[in-house]
Amino acid sequence: MQRFGITFAALRAMNRILYSLVVSVVAVGHVWAGTLELEGQLMQGGLMQGRTDPDAEVTFDGQPVRISEAGVFLIGFGRDAPPQAKLVATFADGSREWRELKVGQRKYKTQRIDGLPPRKVTPSEEDLVRIGRETALIKQARAQDDTRTDFLNGFIWPAKGRITGVYGSQRILNGEPRRPHFGLDIAAPVGTPVVAPASGIVTLTHPDMFYSGGTLILDHGHGLSSTFIHLHQILVKQGDYVQQGDVIAEIGVTGRARGAHLDWRINLFTRRLDPQLILEAMPSAAAQAAN
Repeated sequence: MQRFGITFAALRAMNRILYSLVVSVVAVGHVWAGTLELEGQLMQGGLMQGRTDPDAEVTFDGQPVRISEAGVFLIGFGRDAPPQAKLVATFADGSREWRELKVGQRKYKTQRIDGLPPRKVTPSEEDLVRIGRETALIKQARAQDDTRTDFLNGFIWPAKGRITGVYGSQRILNGEPRRPHFGLDIAAPVGTPVVAPASGIVTLTHPDMFYSGGTLILDHGHGLSSTFIHLHQILVKQGDYVQQGDVIAEIGVTGRARGAHLDWRINLFTRRLDPQLILEAMPSAAAQAAN
């Protein structure tokens, strides 16, 4: 499959936002000692990678952040993230530095989808019980906090096709306002292969969830995960480790879906991120965004 991936290091050459925050100069045996550096998309839906002294402690909006042995960490911004966020680093010598990050604000599209089964828009009480059970499974899978850093090799497109839905859009389903869309929809025929956009461990497979149908979650380390939904067939099992580019599933039309497509979602724990912001470019065949 043609590669459209990008490593975080290459973001500098692509006009990505780069923040280099030198917080102190400490004579210790680490390349990143006393340095706090961020790169990525500093905006709603964005993901940023940081590097710092591996012995440092970092908090983001008051929550501790995992730091790898190489000093790598991740932070992310949800769809409706406020204009400011706070990053604090405490170093081994006791010095402490904080930064107020200015988060870019976005305007989102409105997307109307008609012709869905009424039950999929307004579930019954029995359906709500089922939805609750399935939501708990998804939350558990996305709560994994693994030390792996598979995300460092960048991401590729999991499938080729026309873009029919984008992150953040306000959904109007059968004329009823519903939750925003948190994924990237790629339309393609049933059976089209889905590949792993980055290496990782399969933390959830489910053949038929109420809303998402065939569902697969792949953990890339540090709480960063990909979710693939509306699948026709899942070709891996929970616990499998897959490499970037491995075929893991087939596109389908299961769950709350009107046509065959892949809905790909990116999470940093509970924060829902925009998959398009971590990709280098759209495949030419997929350059048409949803209206």
